[in-house]
Amino acid sequence: MSSSESPFQINVPEEKLTTLHAKLELATFPDELEDAGWKYGPPLADIKRLTERWRNEYDWRKHEKELNQELPMFTRDIDVDGFGTLNIHYVHKKSEVVDAIPLLFCHGWPGSFLEVGKILPLLTASSPEHPSFHVVALSLPGFGFSEAPHTQGFALNQYSEVSHKLMLALGYNEYVTQGGDWGSIITRRMASVYGVKHHKAWHTNFPVAEPPSWKSPLSFLSFLLTPWSAEEKAGIERTSWFRSKGYGYFAEQSTQPQTLGYSLADTPVGLIAWIYEKLVLWTDNYQWSDDEVLTWISLYWFSRAGPAASLRIYFELAGDCEDLGPSPTIPMGVSYFPQELIVLPAAWLRRLNKVVFESHHKTGGHFAAIEQPEELVRDVRKMFAKESPAFAIVPGRSGYT
Repeated sequence: MSSSESPFQINVPEEKLTTLHAKLELATFPDELEDAGWKYGPPLADIKRLTERWRNEYDWRKHEKELNQELPMFTRDIDVDGFGTLNIHYVHKKSEVVDAIPLLFCHGWPGSFLEVGKILPLLTASSPEHPSFHVVALSLPGFGFSEAPHTQGFALNQYSEVSHKLMLALGYNEYVTQGGDWGSIITRRMASVYGVKHHKAWHTNFPVAEPPSWKSPLSFLSFLLTPWSAEEKAGIERTSWFRSKGYGYFAEQSTQPQTLGYSLADTPVGLIAWIYEKLVLWTDNYQWSDDEVLTWISLYWFSRAGPAASLRIYFELAGDCEDLGPSPTIPMGVSYFPQELIVLPAAWLRRLNKVVFESHHKTGGHFAAIEQPEELVRDVRKMFAKESPAFAIVPGRSGYT
């Protein structure tokens, strides 16, 4: 099923840095309308500032060294049914607590394994007051330093298979998961396919659900008669904004990803603009430092398969998103952040899922592990704490000393 584990250190070849700087030196910028702000996309001043810093001031080697020191990284070959073997990159840190709960952290786009950085020391921390976790954070195939699929049709079942087989290869035959964005969709499918026997419970900060319909008369009637709360109204407003003003990227990446890929693979300025837009508009006024942004984007520029490979997940999973299949039966935990991209009434999710933990936050957006790491970890701990319905859901691994 898999090969032995190999330690991994990021070590970008010097010639790639030289090429990057040469491309940045030759950057050509578009014009901009007066007082445009963010109305048409990222402001020209922002993109020029980031380009200038990436070219002359940003120290990749410093951040590369920090990532290598802070994140224990490995690679391993995983056999994928019908798709051969893929070399998968992942972070794996064990807690000092012997009976810590194995947890898979699954990112999405435009995220990466980098998102686990702030929550890794919190999740693995040991205390009699809360459960502790052994944490695995993979780079999805085509992202970061994982090998990308080489043939068409690598879809939701395959991303789920890779994630599941990685946990088994690490000796975690029973585990829980946490995911946002595509990570939420992937771990949901894992819960459906590998649930009960292997996948014991799942937590997400990107809850998606279908509204009640006439097929379920009582739920539909309740939906019609129950007024929305202020929080629910704000969530619907945020969702409507995303569908009308922030969804263009999804249409392009799910229909013609290769077209966009040529630009992102060739121009670092284009990559800055494409990702920086999401980092700003998808968060809740999170104050990104320029170096945070550039490290995030550098991991796409220097990724094993290049930035274009990560886009194809939208094309391959487009059909899966139209029908996610039956709801999982294992325990589910949910964290609601007000500036998430899709914020639907919690009752819609409870209707068809076994929700055992639910938390509603006053601030936070799409990248919860970056924006609100303490709150996200607190929620995960509560879900698996003593007296919780999901306590000791993994046999022999309560998370406590």
